[in-house]
Amino acid sequence: MPLKISVIGLGYLGATHAAAMAELGFEVIGLDVVPSKVEDLSRGVSPVYEPGLEEILQRHVAGLPGSTGRLSFTTSPQEVAAAADVHFICVNTPQRAGEYACDMTYFDSAVEALAPHLDRPALVVGKSTVPVGSAARLARRIAELAPAGEEAELAWNPEFLQEGFAVRDTLHPDRIVIGVTSERSEALLREVYATPLAEGSPLVVTDLPTAELVKTAANAFLATKISFINAMAEVCEVADGDVVKLAEALGHDERIGRKFLRSGIGFGGGCLPKDLRAFFARAGELGASEALQFLREVDSLNMRRRASMVELAREALGGSLLGRRIAVLGAAFKPETDDVRDSPALNIAGQLHLQGAEVSVYDPKATENARAVFPTLRYTESAVEAARGAHVVLHLTEWREFQELDPAALGEVVTHRHILDGRNTLDSSLWRKADWTYRALGRPTA
Repeated sequence: MPLKISVIGLGYLGATHAAAMAELGFEVIGLDVVPSKVEDLSRGVSPVYEPGLEEILQRHVAGLPGSTGRLSFTTSPQEVAAAADVHFICVNTPQRAGEYACDMTYFDSAVEALAPHLDRPALVVGKSTVPVGSAARLARRIAELAPAGEEAELAWNPEFLQEGFAVRDTLHPDRIVIGVTSERSEALLREVYATPLAEGSPLVVTDLPTAELVKTAANAFLATKISFINAMAEVCEVADGDVVKLAEALGHDERIGRKFLRSGIGFGGGCLPKDLRAFFARAGELGASEALQFLREVDSLNMRRRASMVELAREALGGSLLGRRIAVLGAAFKPETDDVRDSPALNIAGQLHLQGAEVSVYDPKATENARAVFPTLRYTESAVEAARGAHVVLHLTEWREFQELDPAALGEVVTHRHILDGRNTLDSSLWRKADWTYRALGRPTA
């Protein structure tokens, strides 16, 4: 009998994983506690903007015209337990309120809801990012609650999705990591990932703690690399260097590589900031705080970039933000997503507004999510509308649309042709030729 799969938690990770599993040929049932989300997905409507996701949903959601019918959704844990052999838990693990540590409430609730209905051999697979040691605790709890006892096993299979490329990363992963405690668990996960394994995706089989650590360690490394080049930008500011050329030279060293070496306003989103903090919080709980002390400075430096951009805007406006019109291009934390969680762009826009500026924001996809977080900002339908009458324009999310803007045309609607490039992706020579004052952190002003 072909494996049947459930996916519990249908946010960004879960909806993508459920759709991708159906695309790989499995019969999939998705579970969420929010009825409206289940209703939307049952109509083939994605809960998030993610390129390619809605097309896959509409190919497979049961009841839609021409679909395979392999994908369905429910709010019933009992239905999920009865239908599936392998259960992927993909719920959110946010930062605990008032602390750095990870909040496991949603994950624990998912286990408590599912496990009492596991009355036959089953594999529960954690995909969410959790503190190391969580899997062992959860495995014991599943065995306690499940009628199947120890035949209801737990494995760990961390996700490595990049928002904007999540569908590709699920269907064609650059590596698959599984933490298992039995040959049966390994065999089941090899069956789940048979297609990408056949295509050459490497498989790393390990124990539960190592599998938990892989994602947090990867995010910590990437965050460190981003903050390193931003630290170099701060040095370039005072030494009259050019951080873009510096990064280019460093990137030619194959030991370093070019990726994540672009200086800017820093990282954000729902993963890197909270995972970084949870990692050094967990290290402290385990008595290894000194090992990850450097991550506190990585975090601090990253947050400092936002304040630096606010100060750069103040400097561009002659020392005062009060009553000045500022156009902000971008609200999402990165392009090709509508995710504004811990977005540097939206945070900077909010700070400027709170300090007295009149801020107009345009983002191709994230406007509604941004409005829910900062309803007092002015949101527009185009970059030109946002820039109309602006004394300075801030480029804060590197959407391709912004890189393709015509500086001369945009210059016709602003009060002053002054642009601050918070992502170092605009062609500075093009903007300067159109009589704009171009400025970016860590780059020469001339």
